[in-house]
Amino acid sequence: MCHSSAATSSWRWRWRSSSACWSSSRTASSAALRSEMYKQLQHGVRSAPPRYWLVLVLILFFIGLPTVISSFQASEWTLVLIFAIVIMGLNILVGYSGQISLGHGALMALGAYTSAILVTRYHVDYLVTIPLAGLLTGLVGFLLGIPALRLSALYLALATFALAVVTPSLIKRPAGLTGGVQGILVTAPDPPQLAKDAFASVTGGTAMTSDQWMYYLSLVSALVLFWLAWNLIRRRPGRALRALRDREVAAASYGINIAGYKTMAFGISAFYAGIGGALYGLAIGFVSPDTFPLALSFQLLVGTVVGGLASIAGPLIGGVFTFWLPIVSSQFVGSQPWIPAQIASVFQKAGPAVTYGALLIVIMIFAPNGIVGLVRAGYMQLQARLRGAGDRGTGQMPPDPQTV
Repeated sequence: MCHSSAATSSWRWRWRSSSACWSSSRTASSAALRSEMYKQLQHGVRSAPPRYWLVLVLILFFIGLPTVISSFQASEWTLVLIFAIVIMGLNILVGYSGQISLGHGALMALGAYTSAILVTRYHVDYLVTIPLAGLLTGLVGFLLGIPALRLSALYLALATFALAVVTPSLIKRPAGLTGGVQGILVTAPDPPQLAKDAFASVTGGTAMTSDQWMYYLSLVSALVLFWLAWNLIRRRPGRALRALRDREVAAASYGINIAGYKTMAFGISAFYAGIGGALYGLAIGFVSPDTFPLALSFQLLVGTVVGGLASIAGPLIGGVFTFWLPIVSSQFVGSQPWIPAQIASVFQKAGPAVTYGALLIVIMIFAPNGIVGLVRAGYMQLQARLRGAGDRGTGQMPPDPQTV
């Protein structure tokens, strides 16, 4: 009896033990499966195409774009690339060194007039005038950066704003050289034969126009200048610029030459503006004081903020907004039948400034780091959620962010 009771108790104990082991094994397997699923999902997010693959896809897109759009549309995208170049230079100044400029429209004008005068008055090859315009404008920007060392951010903005105000009047004075109010007519450059043959072989015999050639010239310039900016930011000068932007006193205590790097940032930023201005004059075929109004400097600064400060991709997005936003806003208002004609006419004149101001307010409130910062924050939140979900699946605490 006792022996039977002991056997029954032993059998029950073994059954419960094996059942518990099986249940524990099933729970562990389920947790391991969930953990593996989350790891795979995390790996899918983390192993998204690296940045250089995305850059390669973007480059291929821009290379093939003129083959599927009209010549006029190619000229529009040329201006987008030119604005992206200028905004890249402005981003180095504002986003990385922490200085403010409201006079980059004037620097663009200097680059455009330098190229136009050399081409029309002295018959210099237009390909040579582009780097010369950048170097001259960069030198002017470097010289402007010297007195800017003694100015705070507010007074520096006012000083560069004054430069943008007086530049149109200064351009009109030497009328024999600059054309005065009439400006200078620049002949559109013809594409070289090699470019014509390559374009015809890709498009099935379609002849390359001057607008399409200017597109590719602007694209090559943008690729080179963006690559130079990327290398500058990754190396010691870029780290020094960020240090003096965030903690100028601490940067000086570490031996960083504050004056040298600030003037360097002004010079590099002006060099980019000069290149963009030279390309701009060649692309539109005409330069005059009215080509570079005061509002252009504000539009470039807004494009810098909208795209994203202290980022490489931000200037490209800023170039798109700088060119397309006034056009889209004017076309939208003009196409609405319920808006009175008088109001639509007034908005088409003052609408771009209103749209830029409203967009700047919205960006500063909801996305202070620009569109690139918004995308980056969303990607990091997605990674954090996946990481937290994976930790809950394994029953482990998430790692300390300080140690990751």
